[in-house]
Amino acid sequence: MQVSLEQIFNIEGSHKDFDYSFTPDYSLSDDFTLSSPIKFLGAVRNTAGIVTLSGQASFTANVICSRCAEEFSKDFAVSVEHTLVSELQNEDNDEFYLVEDKQLDIDALICEDIILSLPFVFLCKEDCKGICSQCGKNLNDGECNCKKAVDPRMAALLELLDD
Repeated sequence: MQVSLEQIFNIEGSHKDFDYSFTPDYSLSDDFTLSSPIKFLGAVRNTAGIVTLSGQASFTANVICSRCAEEFSKDFAVSVEHTLVSELQNEDNDEFYLVEDKQLDIDALICEDIILSLPFVFLCKEDCKGICSQCGKNLNDGECNCKKAVDPRMAALLELLDD
């Protein structure tokens, strides 16, 4: 959604509230697919001449567990906090978000925040056991019947236990 912020930048104390949903027309990540639209609840405010965007984006996605490779559904909530400026003195400043021509593509900014907040791994549950490296069985469904590999350096000691 393209939003004009001309009035917000020009009038101290002004604000614009947002409560809407959208679906991006591109994939946010190879690791998951959205199963619900992204809902954003927030506002742009001019407080003492400082324009800020704050709010929360929430959505549900189908993700693949990094340990057991099972697909599961997960709810996400991402905080969106930015200080907006219409011009920058220092181009290398990451503390401010430049809003050119006082037009903000709020969907793109929210999607960027979502991508940056995603974890490196998704787990179906904290204690996910993963899969057996020999037979590929999902160990969350029960133990497999594979014989555990023996470290060749310990084989001689194990022979002493067999006697």
